[in-house]
Amino acid sequence: MKKLVVLSGAGVSAESGIKTFRDSDGLWENYNVADVADIEGWYRNRGLVLQFYNERRHQLETAQPNKAHKIIAELERYFDMTVVTQNVDNLHERAGSSKIIHLHGELTKVRPEDREDIGEGTRGVKDIGYHDVNLGDTDSRGVQLRPHIVWFGEAVPMMTPAAREVSEADILLIIGTSLNVYPAAGLFRYVQYGTPIFLIDPKPIRLDYNKFTQIQEPATVGMEKLKKILLDEYL
Repeated sequence: MKKLVVLSGAGVSAESGIKTFRDSDGLWENYNVADVADIEGWYRNRGLVLQFYNERRHQLETAQPNKAHKIIAELERYFDMTVVTQNVDNLHERAGSSKIIHLHGELTKVRPEDREDIGEGTRGVKDIGYHDVNLGDTDSRGVQLRPHIVWFGEAVPMMTPAAREVSEADILLIIGTSLNVYPAAGLFRYVQYGTPIFLIDPKPIRLDYNKFTQIQEPATVGMEKLKKILLDEYL
């Protein structure tokens, strides 16, 4: 069974109604990105940041996985698959994917603000589903809880296991990401020489790699086309 690694970004969830800070001019759902997606924003105004992520959780509760999420999950029947996602939503999980690495954390989880490492086995991480977290909500030690999210200005500890997965891939799929946000944008460079890369995005993207095929479509349409290619050529 060939190993298929998927690198997914915001474009996968866009058709489920999930917006990102890259939608317009430094604003994310009418909030300044620097206020809600930067560690300095947390230090300046914890209440504002908590309010913002409470709203994102409520939005996620009503969102549904789209066809792209579902086809990615279906491909587990035919390939040894890992999804490496920049998204903090849980739509890959809800679609049925079973092995997922969240590079930038998870919206439905929180942790004490003094726990900086969000790698595997991080202490104090709590799944809160779609519930709110407010100022004064603490762990058993009295430490304020914060979103389990990687913000600008913080390390991305899950890069190491993600790079390992990419280095072992027989096929790499990049979907819904413009490859502008580092360090995640550099992950494709960990593939072994000659590994085929497929890229799904409605906008043309240049990739400095010789064995690369773009399907210039939105995620849902692109995944339908790619599924046929994969099943015809790699099984």
